[in-house]
Amino acid sequence: MKQGDIIIDRKVLDQYKVILDDWIPKTAAIAIAIENTYVYFTSGSHELHLEVGSAVKEDSLTHRVLQTQTKTDAVMDNSLFNTPYYAIGYPVLIDGKQAALVVVLPPTYSPQKQEPYRFLTGKQNEDWSPIPIEEISHIESLQKRTWFYRNGEQYKTSVTLKELEIRLPKTFIRIHRSYIINIHFIKKISRDITSNFIVLMKDGTELPVSQSYMNNLRTILEF
Repeated sequence: MKQGDIIIDRKVLDQYKVILDDWIPKTAAIAIAIENTYVYFTSGSHELHLEVGSAVKEDSLTHRVLQTQTKTDAVMDNSLFNTPYYAIGYPVLIDGKQAALVVVLPPTYSPQKQEPYRFLTGKQNEDWSPIPIEEISHIESLQKRTWFYRNGEQYKTSVTLKELEIRLPKTFIRIHRSYIINIHFIKKISRDITSNFIVLMKDGTELPVSQSYMNNLRTILEF
C-alpha cells in the first residue's frame, strides 16, 4: 500500500481490525491515518465512504488525535461522512510513524452506560437553576453556546450538544446540528414549501429537521 511517501503493508493494518473485531460492533467502521493521510478504511455495515490516500481534515476527530496524541472520543458533525457519527480515536505508532486509529460508530452509540441526565443547571442573568430534564422542551446551539428552554424561558448551560446527545434520555432526539428536541413537547411534524420537515413545538417554536437527521427521526417516531 502506498500513499505518497507512506508505504505500509495492508496485512499489517488488517491486524488492528482483527484485534478490534473482538469488542466493537460489526457495524463499526475503522480508519487509520499516518502523518495526516488516511492509509486504511473499512466501512463495516455503514454506508460510509472515505478514500484511502485522502488528507485528514482539520475539523475531524482524527486530526485531534494526531495533534494531541491522546485518546479522544466525541459525537462529530457531518463534515467527514456527510452524516453525524460517534468516534473513538487512539494514538498509535505504525512503522515508527505517529498515527491515529479511529473507530466510527452511529451518533447514538455510547461506549459507557452513563446515567442519563436527570436535570440541567441553567443560567439566567447571574442566577443558576437546576431544571428537571423532563421539563425541558428543546436545546439549541447558538453562537458557540448551548441554550435550553423550559416554559418558553431560555437558560444557558456549559454542556455542549455533543455531550448532551450521549447522556440525554431517549425521549430527546437530535434533529439538526443545532437542535435537540424532547418528544413530549412536539405538537406536530409537517413539511415546508420546499418539502423539508419542520417540527412545531407546543410552545409555537418551529425547528427545521436537517437531511442528516431525517431518517433517524422517522425511524424513532415511526412515520
